[in-house]
Amino acid sequence: MDRSVPGRVGTIAPTLDVPAAPMPDPAFLRDDLPLPEVSEPEVVQYFTTLSQLNFSIDTHFYPLGSCTMKYNPKINDDMAFLAGFAGIHPLQPTAQAQGALELLYRLQDWLAEITGMANTSLATLAGAHGELAGVLMMRAYHLARGDAGRTKMAIPDSAHGTNPASAAMAGFEVVTLPSDADGNTDLVALRGLLGDDLAGVMITLPSTLGLFDTNILEVCRLVHDCGGLVYGDGANMNALLGRAKLGALGFDVCHLNLHKTFSTPHGGGGPGAGPVCCGDNLAQYLAAPIVIRTDGGDYEFSEPAGSIGKISSFHGNFGVLVRAYTYIRTLGADGLRSISGNAVLNANYLMHSLKDIYSLPYDRTCMHEVVFSADWQRERGVSGLEVAKRLLDYGFHAPTMYFPLIVHEALMIEPTESENKDTLDAFIGALRAIDAEATSNPELVQNAPHTTPVARLDEATAARRPVLRWEPEAAD
Repeated sequence: MDRSVPGRVGTIAPTLDVPAAPMPDPAFLRDDLPLPEVSEPEVVQYFTTLSQLNFSIDTHFYPLGSCTMKYNPKINDDMAFLAGFAGIHPLQPTAQAQGALELLYRLQDWLAEITGMANTSLATLAGAHGELAGVLMMRAYHLARGDAGRTKMAIPDSAHGTNPASAAMAGFEVVTLPSDADGNTDLVALRGLLGDDLAGVMITLPSTLGLFDTNILEVCRLVHDCGGLVYGDGANMNALLGRAKLGALGFDVCHLNLHKTFSTPHGGGGPGAGPVCCGDNLAQYLAAPIVIRTDGGDYEFSEPAGSIGKISSFHGNFGVLVRAYTYIRTLGADGLRSISGNAVLNANYLMHSLKDIYSLPYDRTCMHEVVFSADWQRERGVSGLEVAKRLLDYGFHAPTMYFPLIVHEALMIEPTESENKDTLDAFIGALRAIDAEATSNPELVQNAPHTTPVARLDEATAARRPVLRWEPEAAD
């Protein structure tokens, strides 16, 4: 709008070569909607410039904890853009979509194999969507057995915020399961929750503390012994690929974030995919549809006998599923195993390189991410938020801040397997420099960022009174 000049034209429409249709009733036409009058080159320059101001995984190190912002191989996009995949319609007759259905069928099997489960539904559109489907399956399982009294869902105090939200949406009462001093599930507290009213637990493994819960086998045993089920939040599966299967550990159902672990770039609300994998005991409750192979070798959609029903309009985010299929097919078993090995190695390298100057609440081997605390910097007047803001000046995206909630001044860092040692060393150098600045020049950190296109924002006002439309600048 600031570039708009009356009379400038961005496109020239050809002469109408079809019969003119009557205009809508004037009552339905707006005359109060200002539109910019700009040339085509100006539009291209404007949006290209905006794109160059953004952080992205293709331009910067993106260490958001619990988000697995890994590099997305371009072959994944190329396969999703193939005409036969990109041009297919979700209501295409199955006889005309056998290739697409075969891809979905194979992906179902591969994800079941990776998680150690029996079957998979690809219909869910995001991680939280998968959570909701999973706990609805748990609810259906208990109700089918006449066990309507199981109304409580136990969720660790370090859980993703979507876990209690999903459980509540499914009709469960959420009860908090605390962590012990080592960051594992507190078994004493868990035993206090066991009973005929416990539907199950929702466990993230590795936890959001970046730790493998060494109590996990006992957690699953205790919950199963009292008649409950164990749900696995698979957001952190990047640490386990090729090394541990949730089904073998005792989980009954889990979701996977294909747009995280299997590389599709994400952010801004999507697109995503959160397939649900489950054991034989829950397979009949999977969300519809799933893909089956008939005796004649054809592929078709099917609804499991006790299905919780459709949870999305069609059958999942197909483009994301194609990318995940390509990623798995390209890497193979050895490649998937190398992902978890390198991701865990990178996180532990960061941990050991920084724990002398950033507080480490749980000083033990981490998995794919490490959670520091900025408490030591806070003592010098610099908060975790300000450390994160200052990182932007050094050319790095901020890590996840203030999560998990049980870590004060948390800085949650996930390097993924994508980054090499040179990048990690530069990141370590930036965090060490910021720590030094917290002593020598705390105001510099407190007022960061200084070099970004947008300076320090009033975040409270932005959250409470956001400006959601363009407004002309006030005259001086």
